[in-house]
Amino acid sequence: MNDTTESSAQGGPPWLLLIHQLPPKPDYFRVKVRRRLSKIGAAVIKNSVYVLPNTEESLEDFQWLVRSIEADGGEAMVCEAGFIEGITDEEVAALFTNQAAATGERPGEATTTRPDGAMWVTREGVKVDRIASAWLIKRFIDPAARFRFVPARGYHPAPGELRFDMYRAEYTHDGDHCTFETLCSVFGLDDPALRLIGEIVHNIDCKDEKFGRAETGGVASMVLGIVASHPRDEDRLTRGAAAMDDLYAGFSRPSR
Repeated sequence: MNDTTESSAQGGPPWLLLIHQLPPKPDYFRVKVRRRLSKIGAAVIKNSVYVLPNTEESLEDFQWLVRSIEADGGEAMVCEAGFIEGITDEEVAALFTNQAAATGERPGEATTTRPDGAMWVTREGVKVDRIASAWLIKRFIDPAARFRFVPARGYHPAPGELRFDMYRAEYTHDGDHCTFETLCSVFGLDDPALRLIGEIVHNIDCKDEKFGRAETGGVASMVLGIVASHPRDEDRLTRGAAAMDDLYAGFSRPSR
């Protein structure tokens, strides 16, 4: 028997963590890893850190995934964990409960079903990535989505809530991807117009000029105007959604 499993059985650390670093390309590799993590029921703790209960089955699942990641040029490690500060065992366990409630599946079961009328939670004071991601969720992922805005600190998720672009969120920055890009990858939104919007959102939010899009400055100014004109987050999403609809329509036109 593996030493890790023996330790856990004798009262050792209750959790296993998978920590990975994936190459930025190809995109399908990131999608493959996320789908595998979803299939084995792993919950996200923070960017690129996933957790499972410390069992033989979980260890085997993580070890196979480590081999797959390394074979494709990434890096990964598995370690036992007992959290001292920042999160309790009860909160970690609640991650699996929330995940199961949101998807209608038991922890560990695979699901490809998109949320339907879920409560999507993000930090208050929304700006470019959260505005664009909320539009993406409502338009392409969960048309009946509802949104809730919470403080960055002191928030405790309720069962069934899905968090985006915030600490310990189900959907947030992953590697060098902004949240908009993460959502497109996770939900398989392979749309050239969405890819172009994602590049602009990335450039504004990550401030790295990775894609060098000529439209970045104009869209950034538009978002600043929305934020300055609308102090309420709900109004920012409404105004931002109209702007995103126009941007998407422009990018969707056939080339002439």
